[in-house]
Amino acid sequence: MPAQSELFADLPVSTLHFEQQARLRGYRAVAGVVEAGRGPLAGPVVAAAVILPDRFELPGLTDSKQLSAKARERLYPLIRAQALAVGIGVARPEEIDRINILQATLLGMRRAIGRLNVSPDFLLIDGNVPVPLSLPQQTLVKGDSRSLSIAAASVVAKVVRDRIMCSLDRLHPGYGLAGHKGYGSAAHIQAIARLGPSPCHRRTFGGVREHCP
Repeated sequence: MPAQSELFADLPVSTLHFEQQARLRGYRAVAGVVEAGRGPLAGPVVAAAVILPDRFELPGLTDSKQLSAKARERLYPLIRAQALAVGIGVARPEEIDRINILQATLLGMRRAIGRLNVSPDFLLIDGNVPVPLSLPQQTLVKGDSRSLSIAAASVVAKVVRDRIMCSLDRLHPGYGLAGHKGYGSAAHIQAIARLGPSPCHRRTFGGVREHCP
């Protein structure tokens, strides 16, 4: 079934509006799906899918980009404990280089959806590109600030990716990965020029490819 992009045009009255609208149409397992890490020069893109219960409240939960790292770490175990299902999907740097970042993002989302232990029957996708699956779905631009399911998934994806980047920093010291999380800061770009790209760098990205052998 094709994506129902912006099907419900009215401004939502709550951050569970889209989930409630889907349930009114008969869907029972609505998953919010989002990615973290499309822009960095290093590390994977991480996607998360979250199915919340019908009644869900978690004060302070919003788009992960608006939260501090401390707030995300506080919310993460609460989301894991209260969600009906959480799935995480990763697309590695070599996959990003092989198929491009958009396709790698969609691959990560498909993997996250496939790892839910409750089968979703409707997807709310952050952004404007549907996931190539036959499930009914709706894309939502800025969905992580409009849908609580997507907001919960954004916190999960961001926390998981940040932890991966801290692990990669220990494996590949000198780039400062634990600090900038792979984004193209001036210090990071200087480190790539000085040390050359590490195995976790995205070799097709500007700022990296210029220094590949």
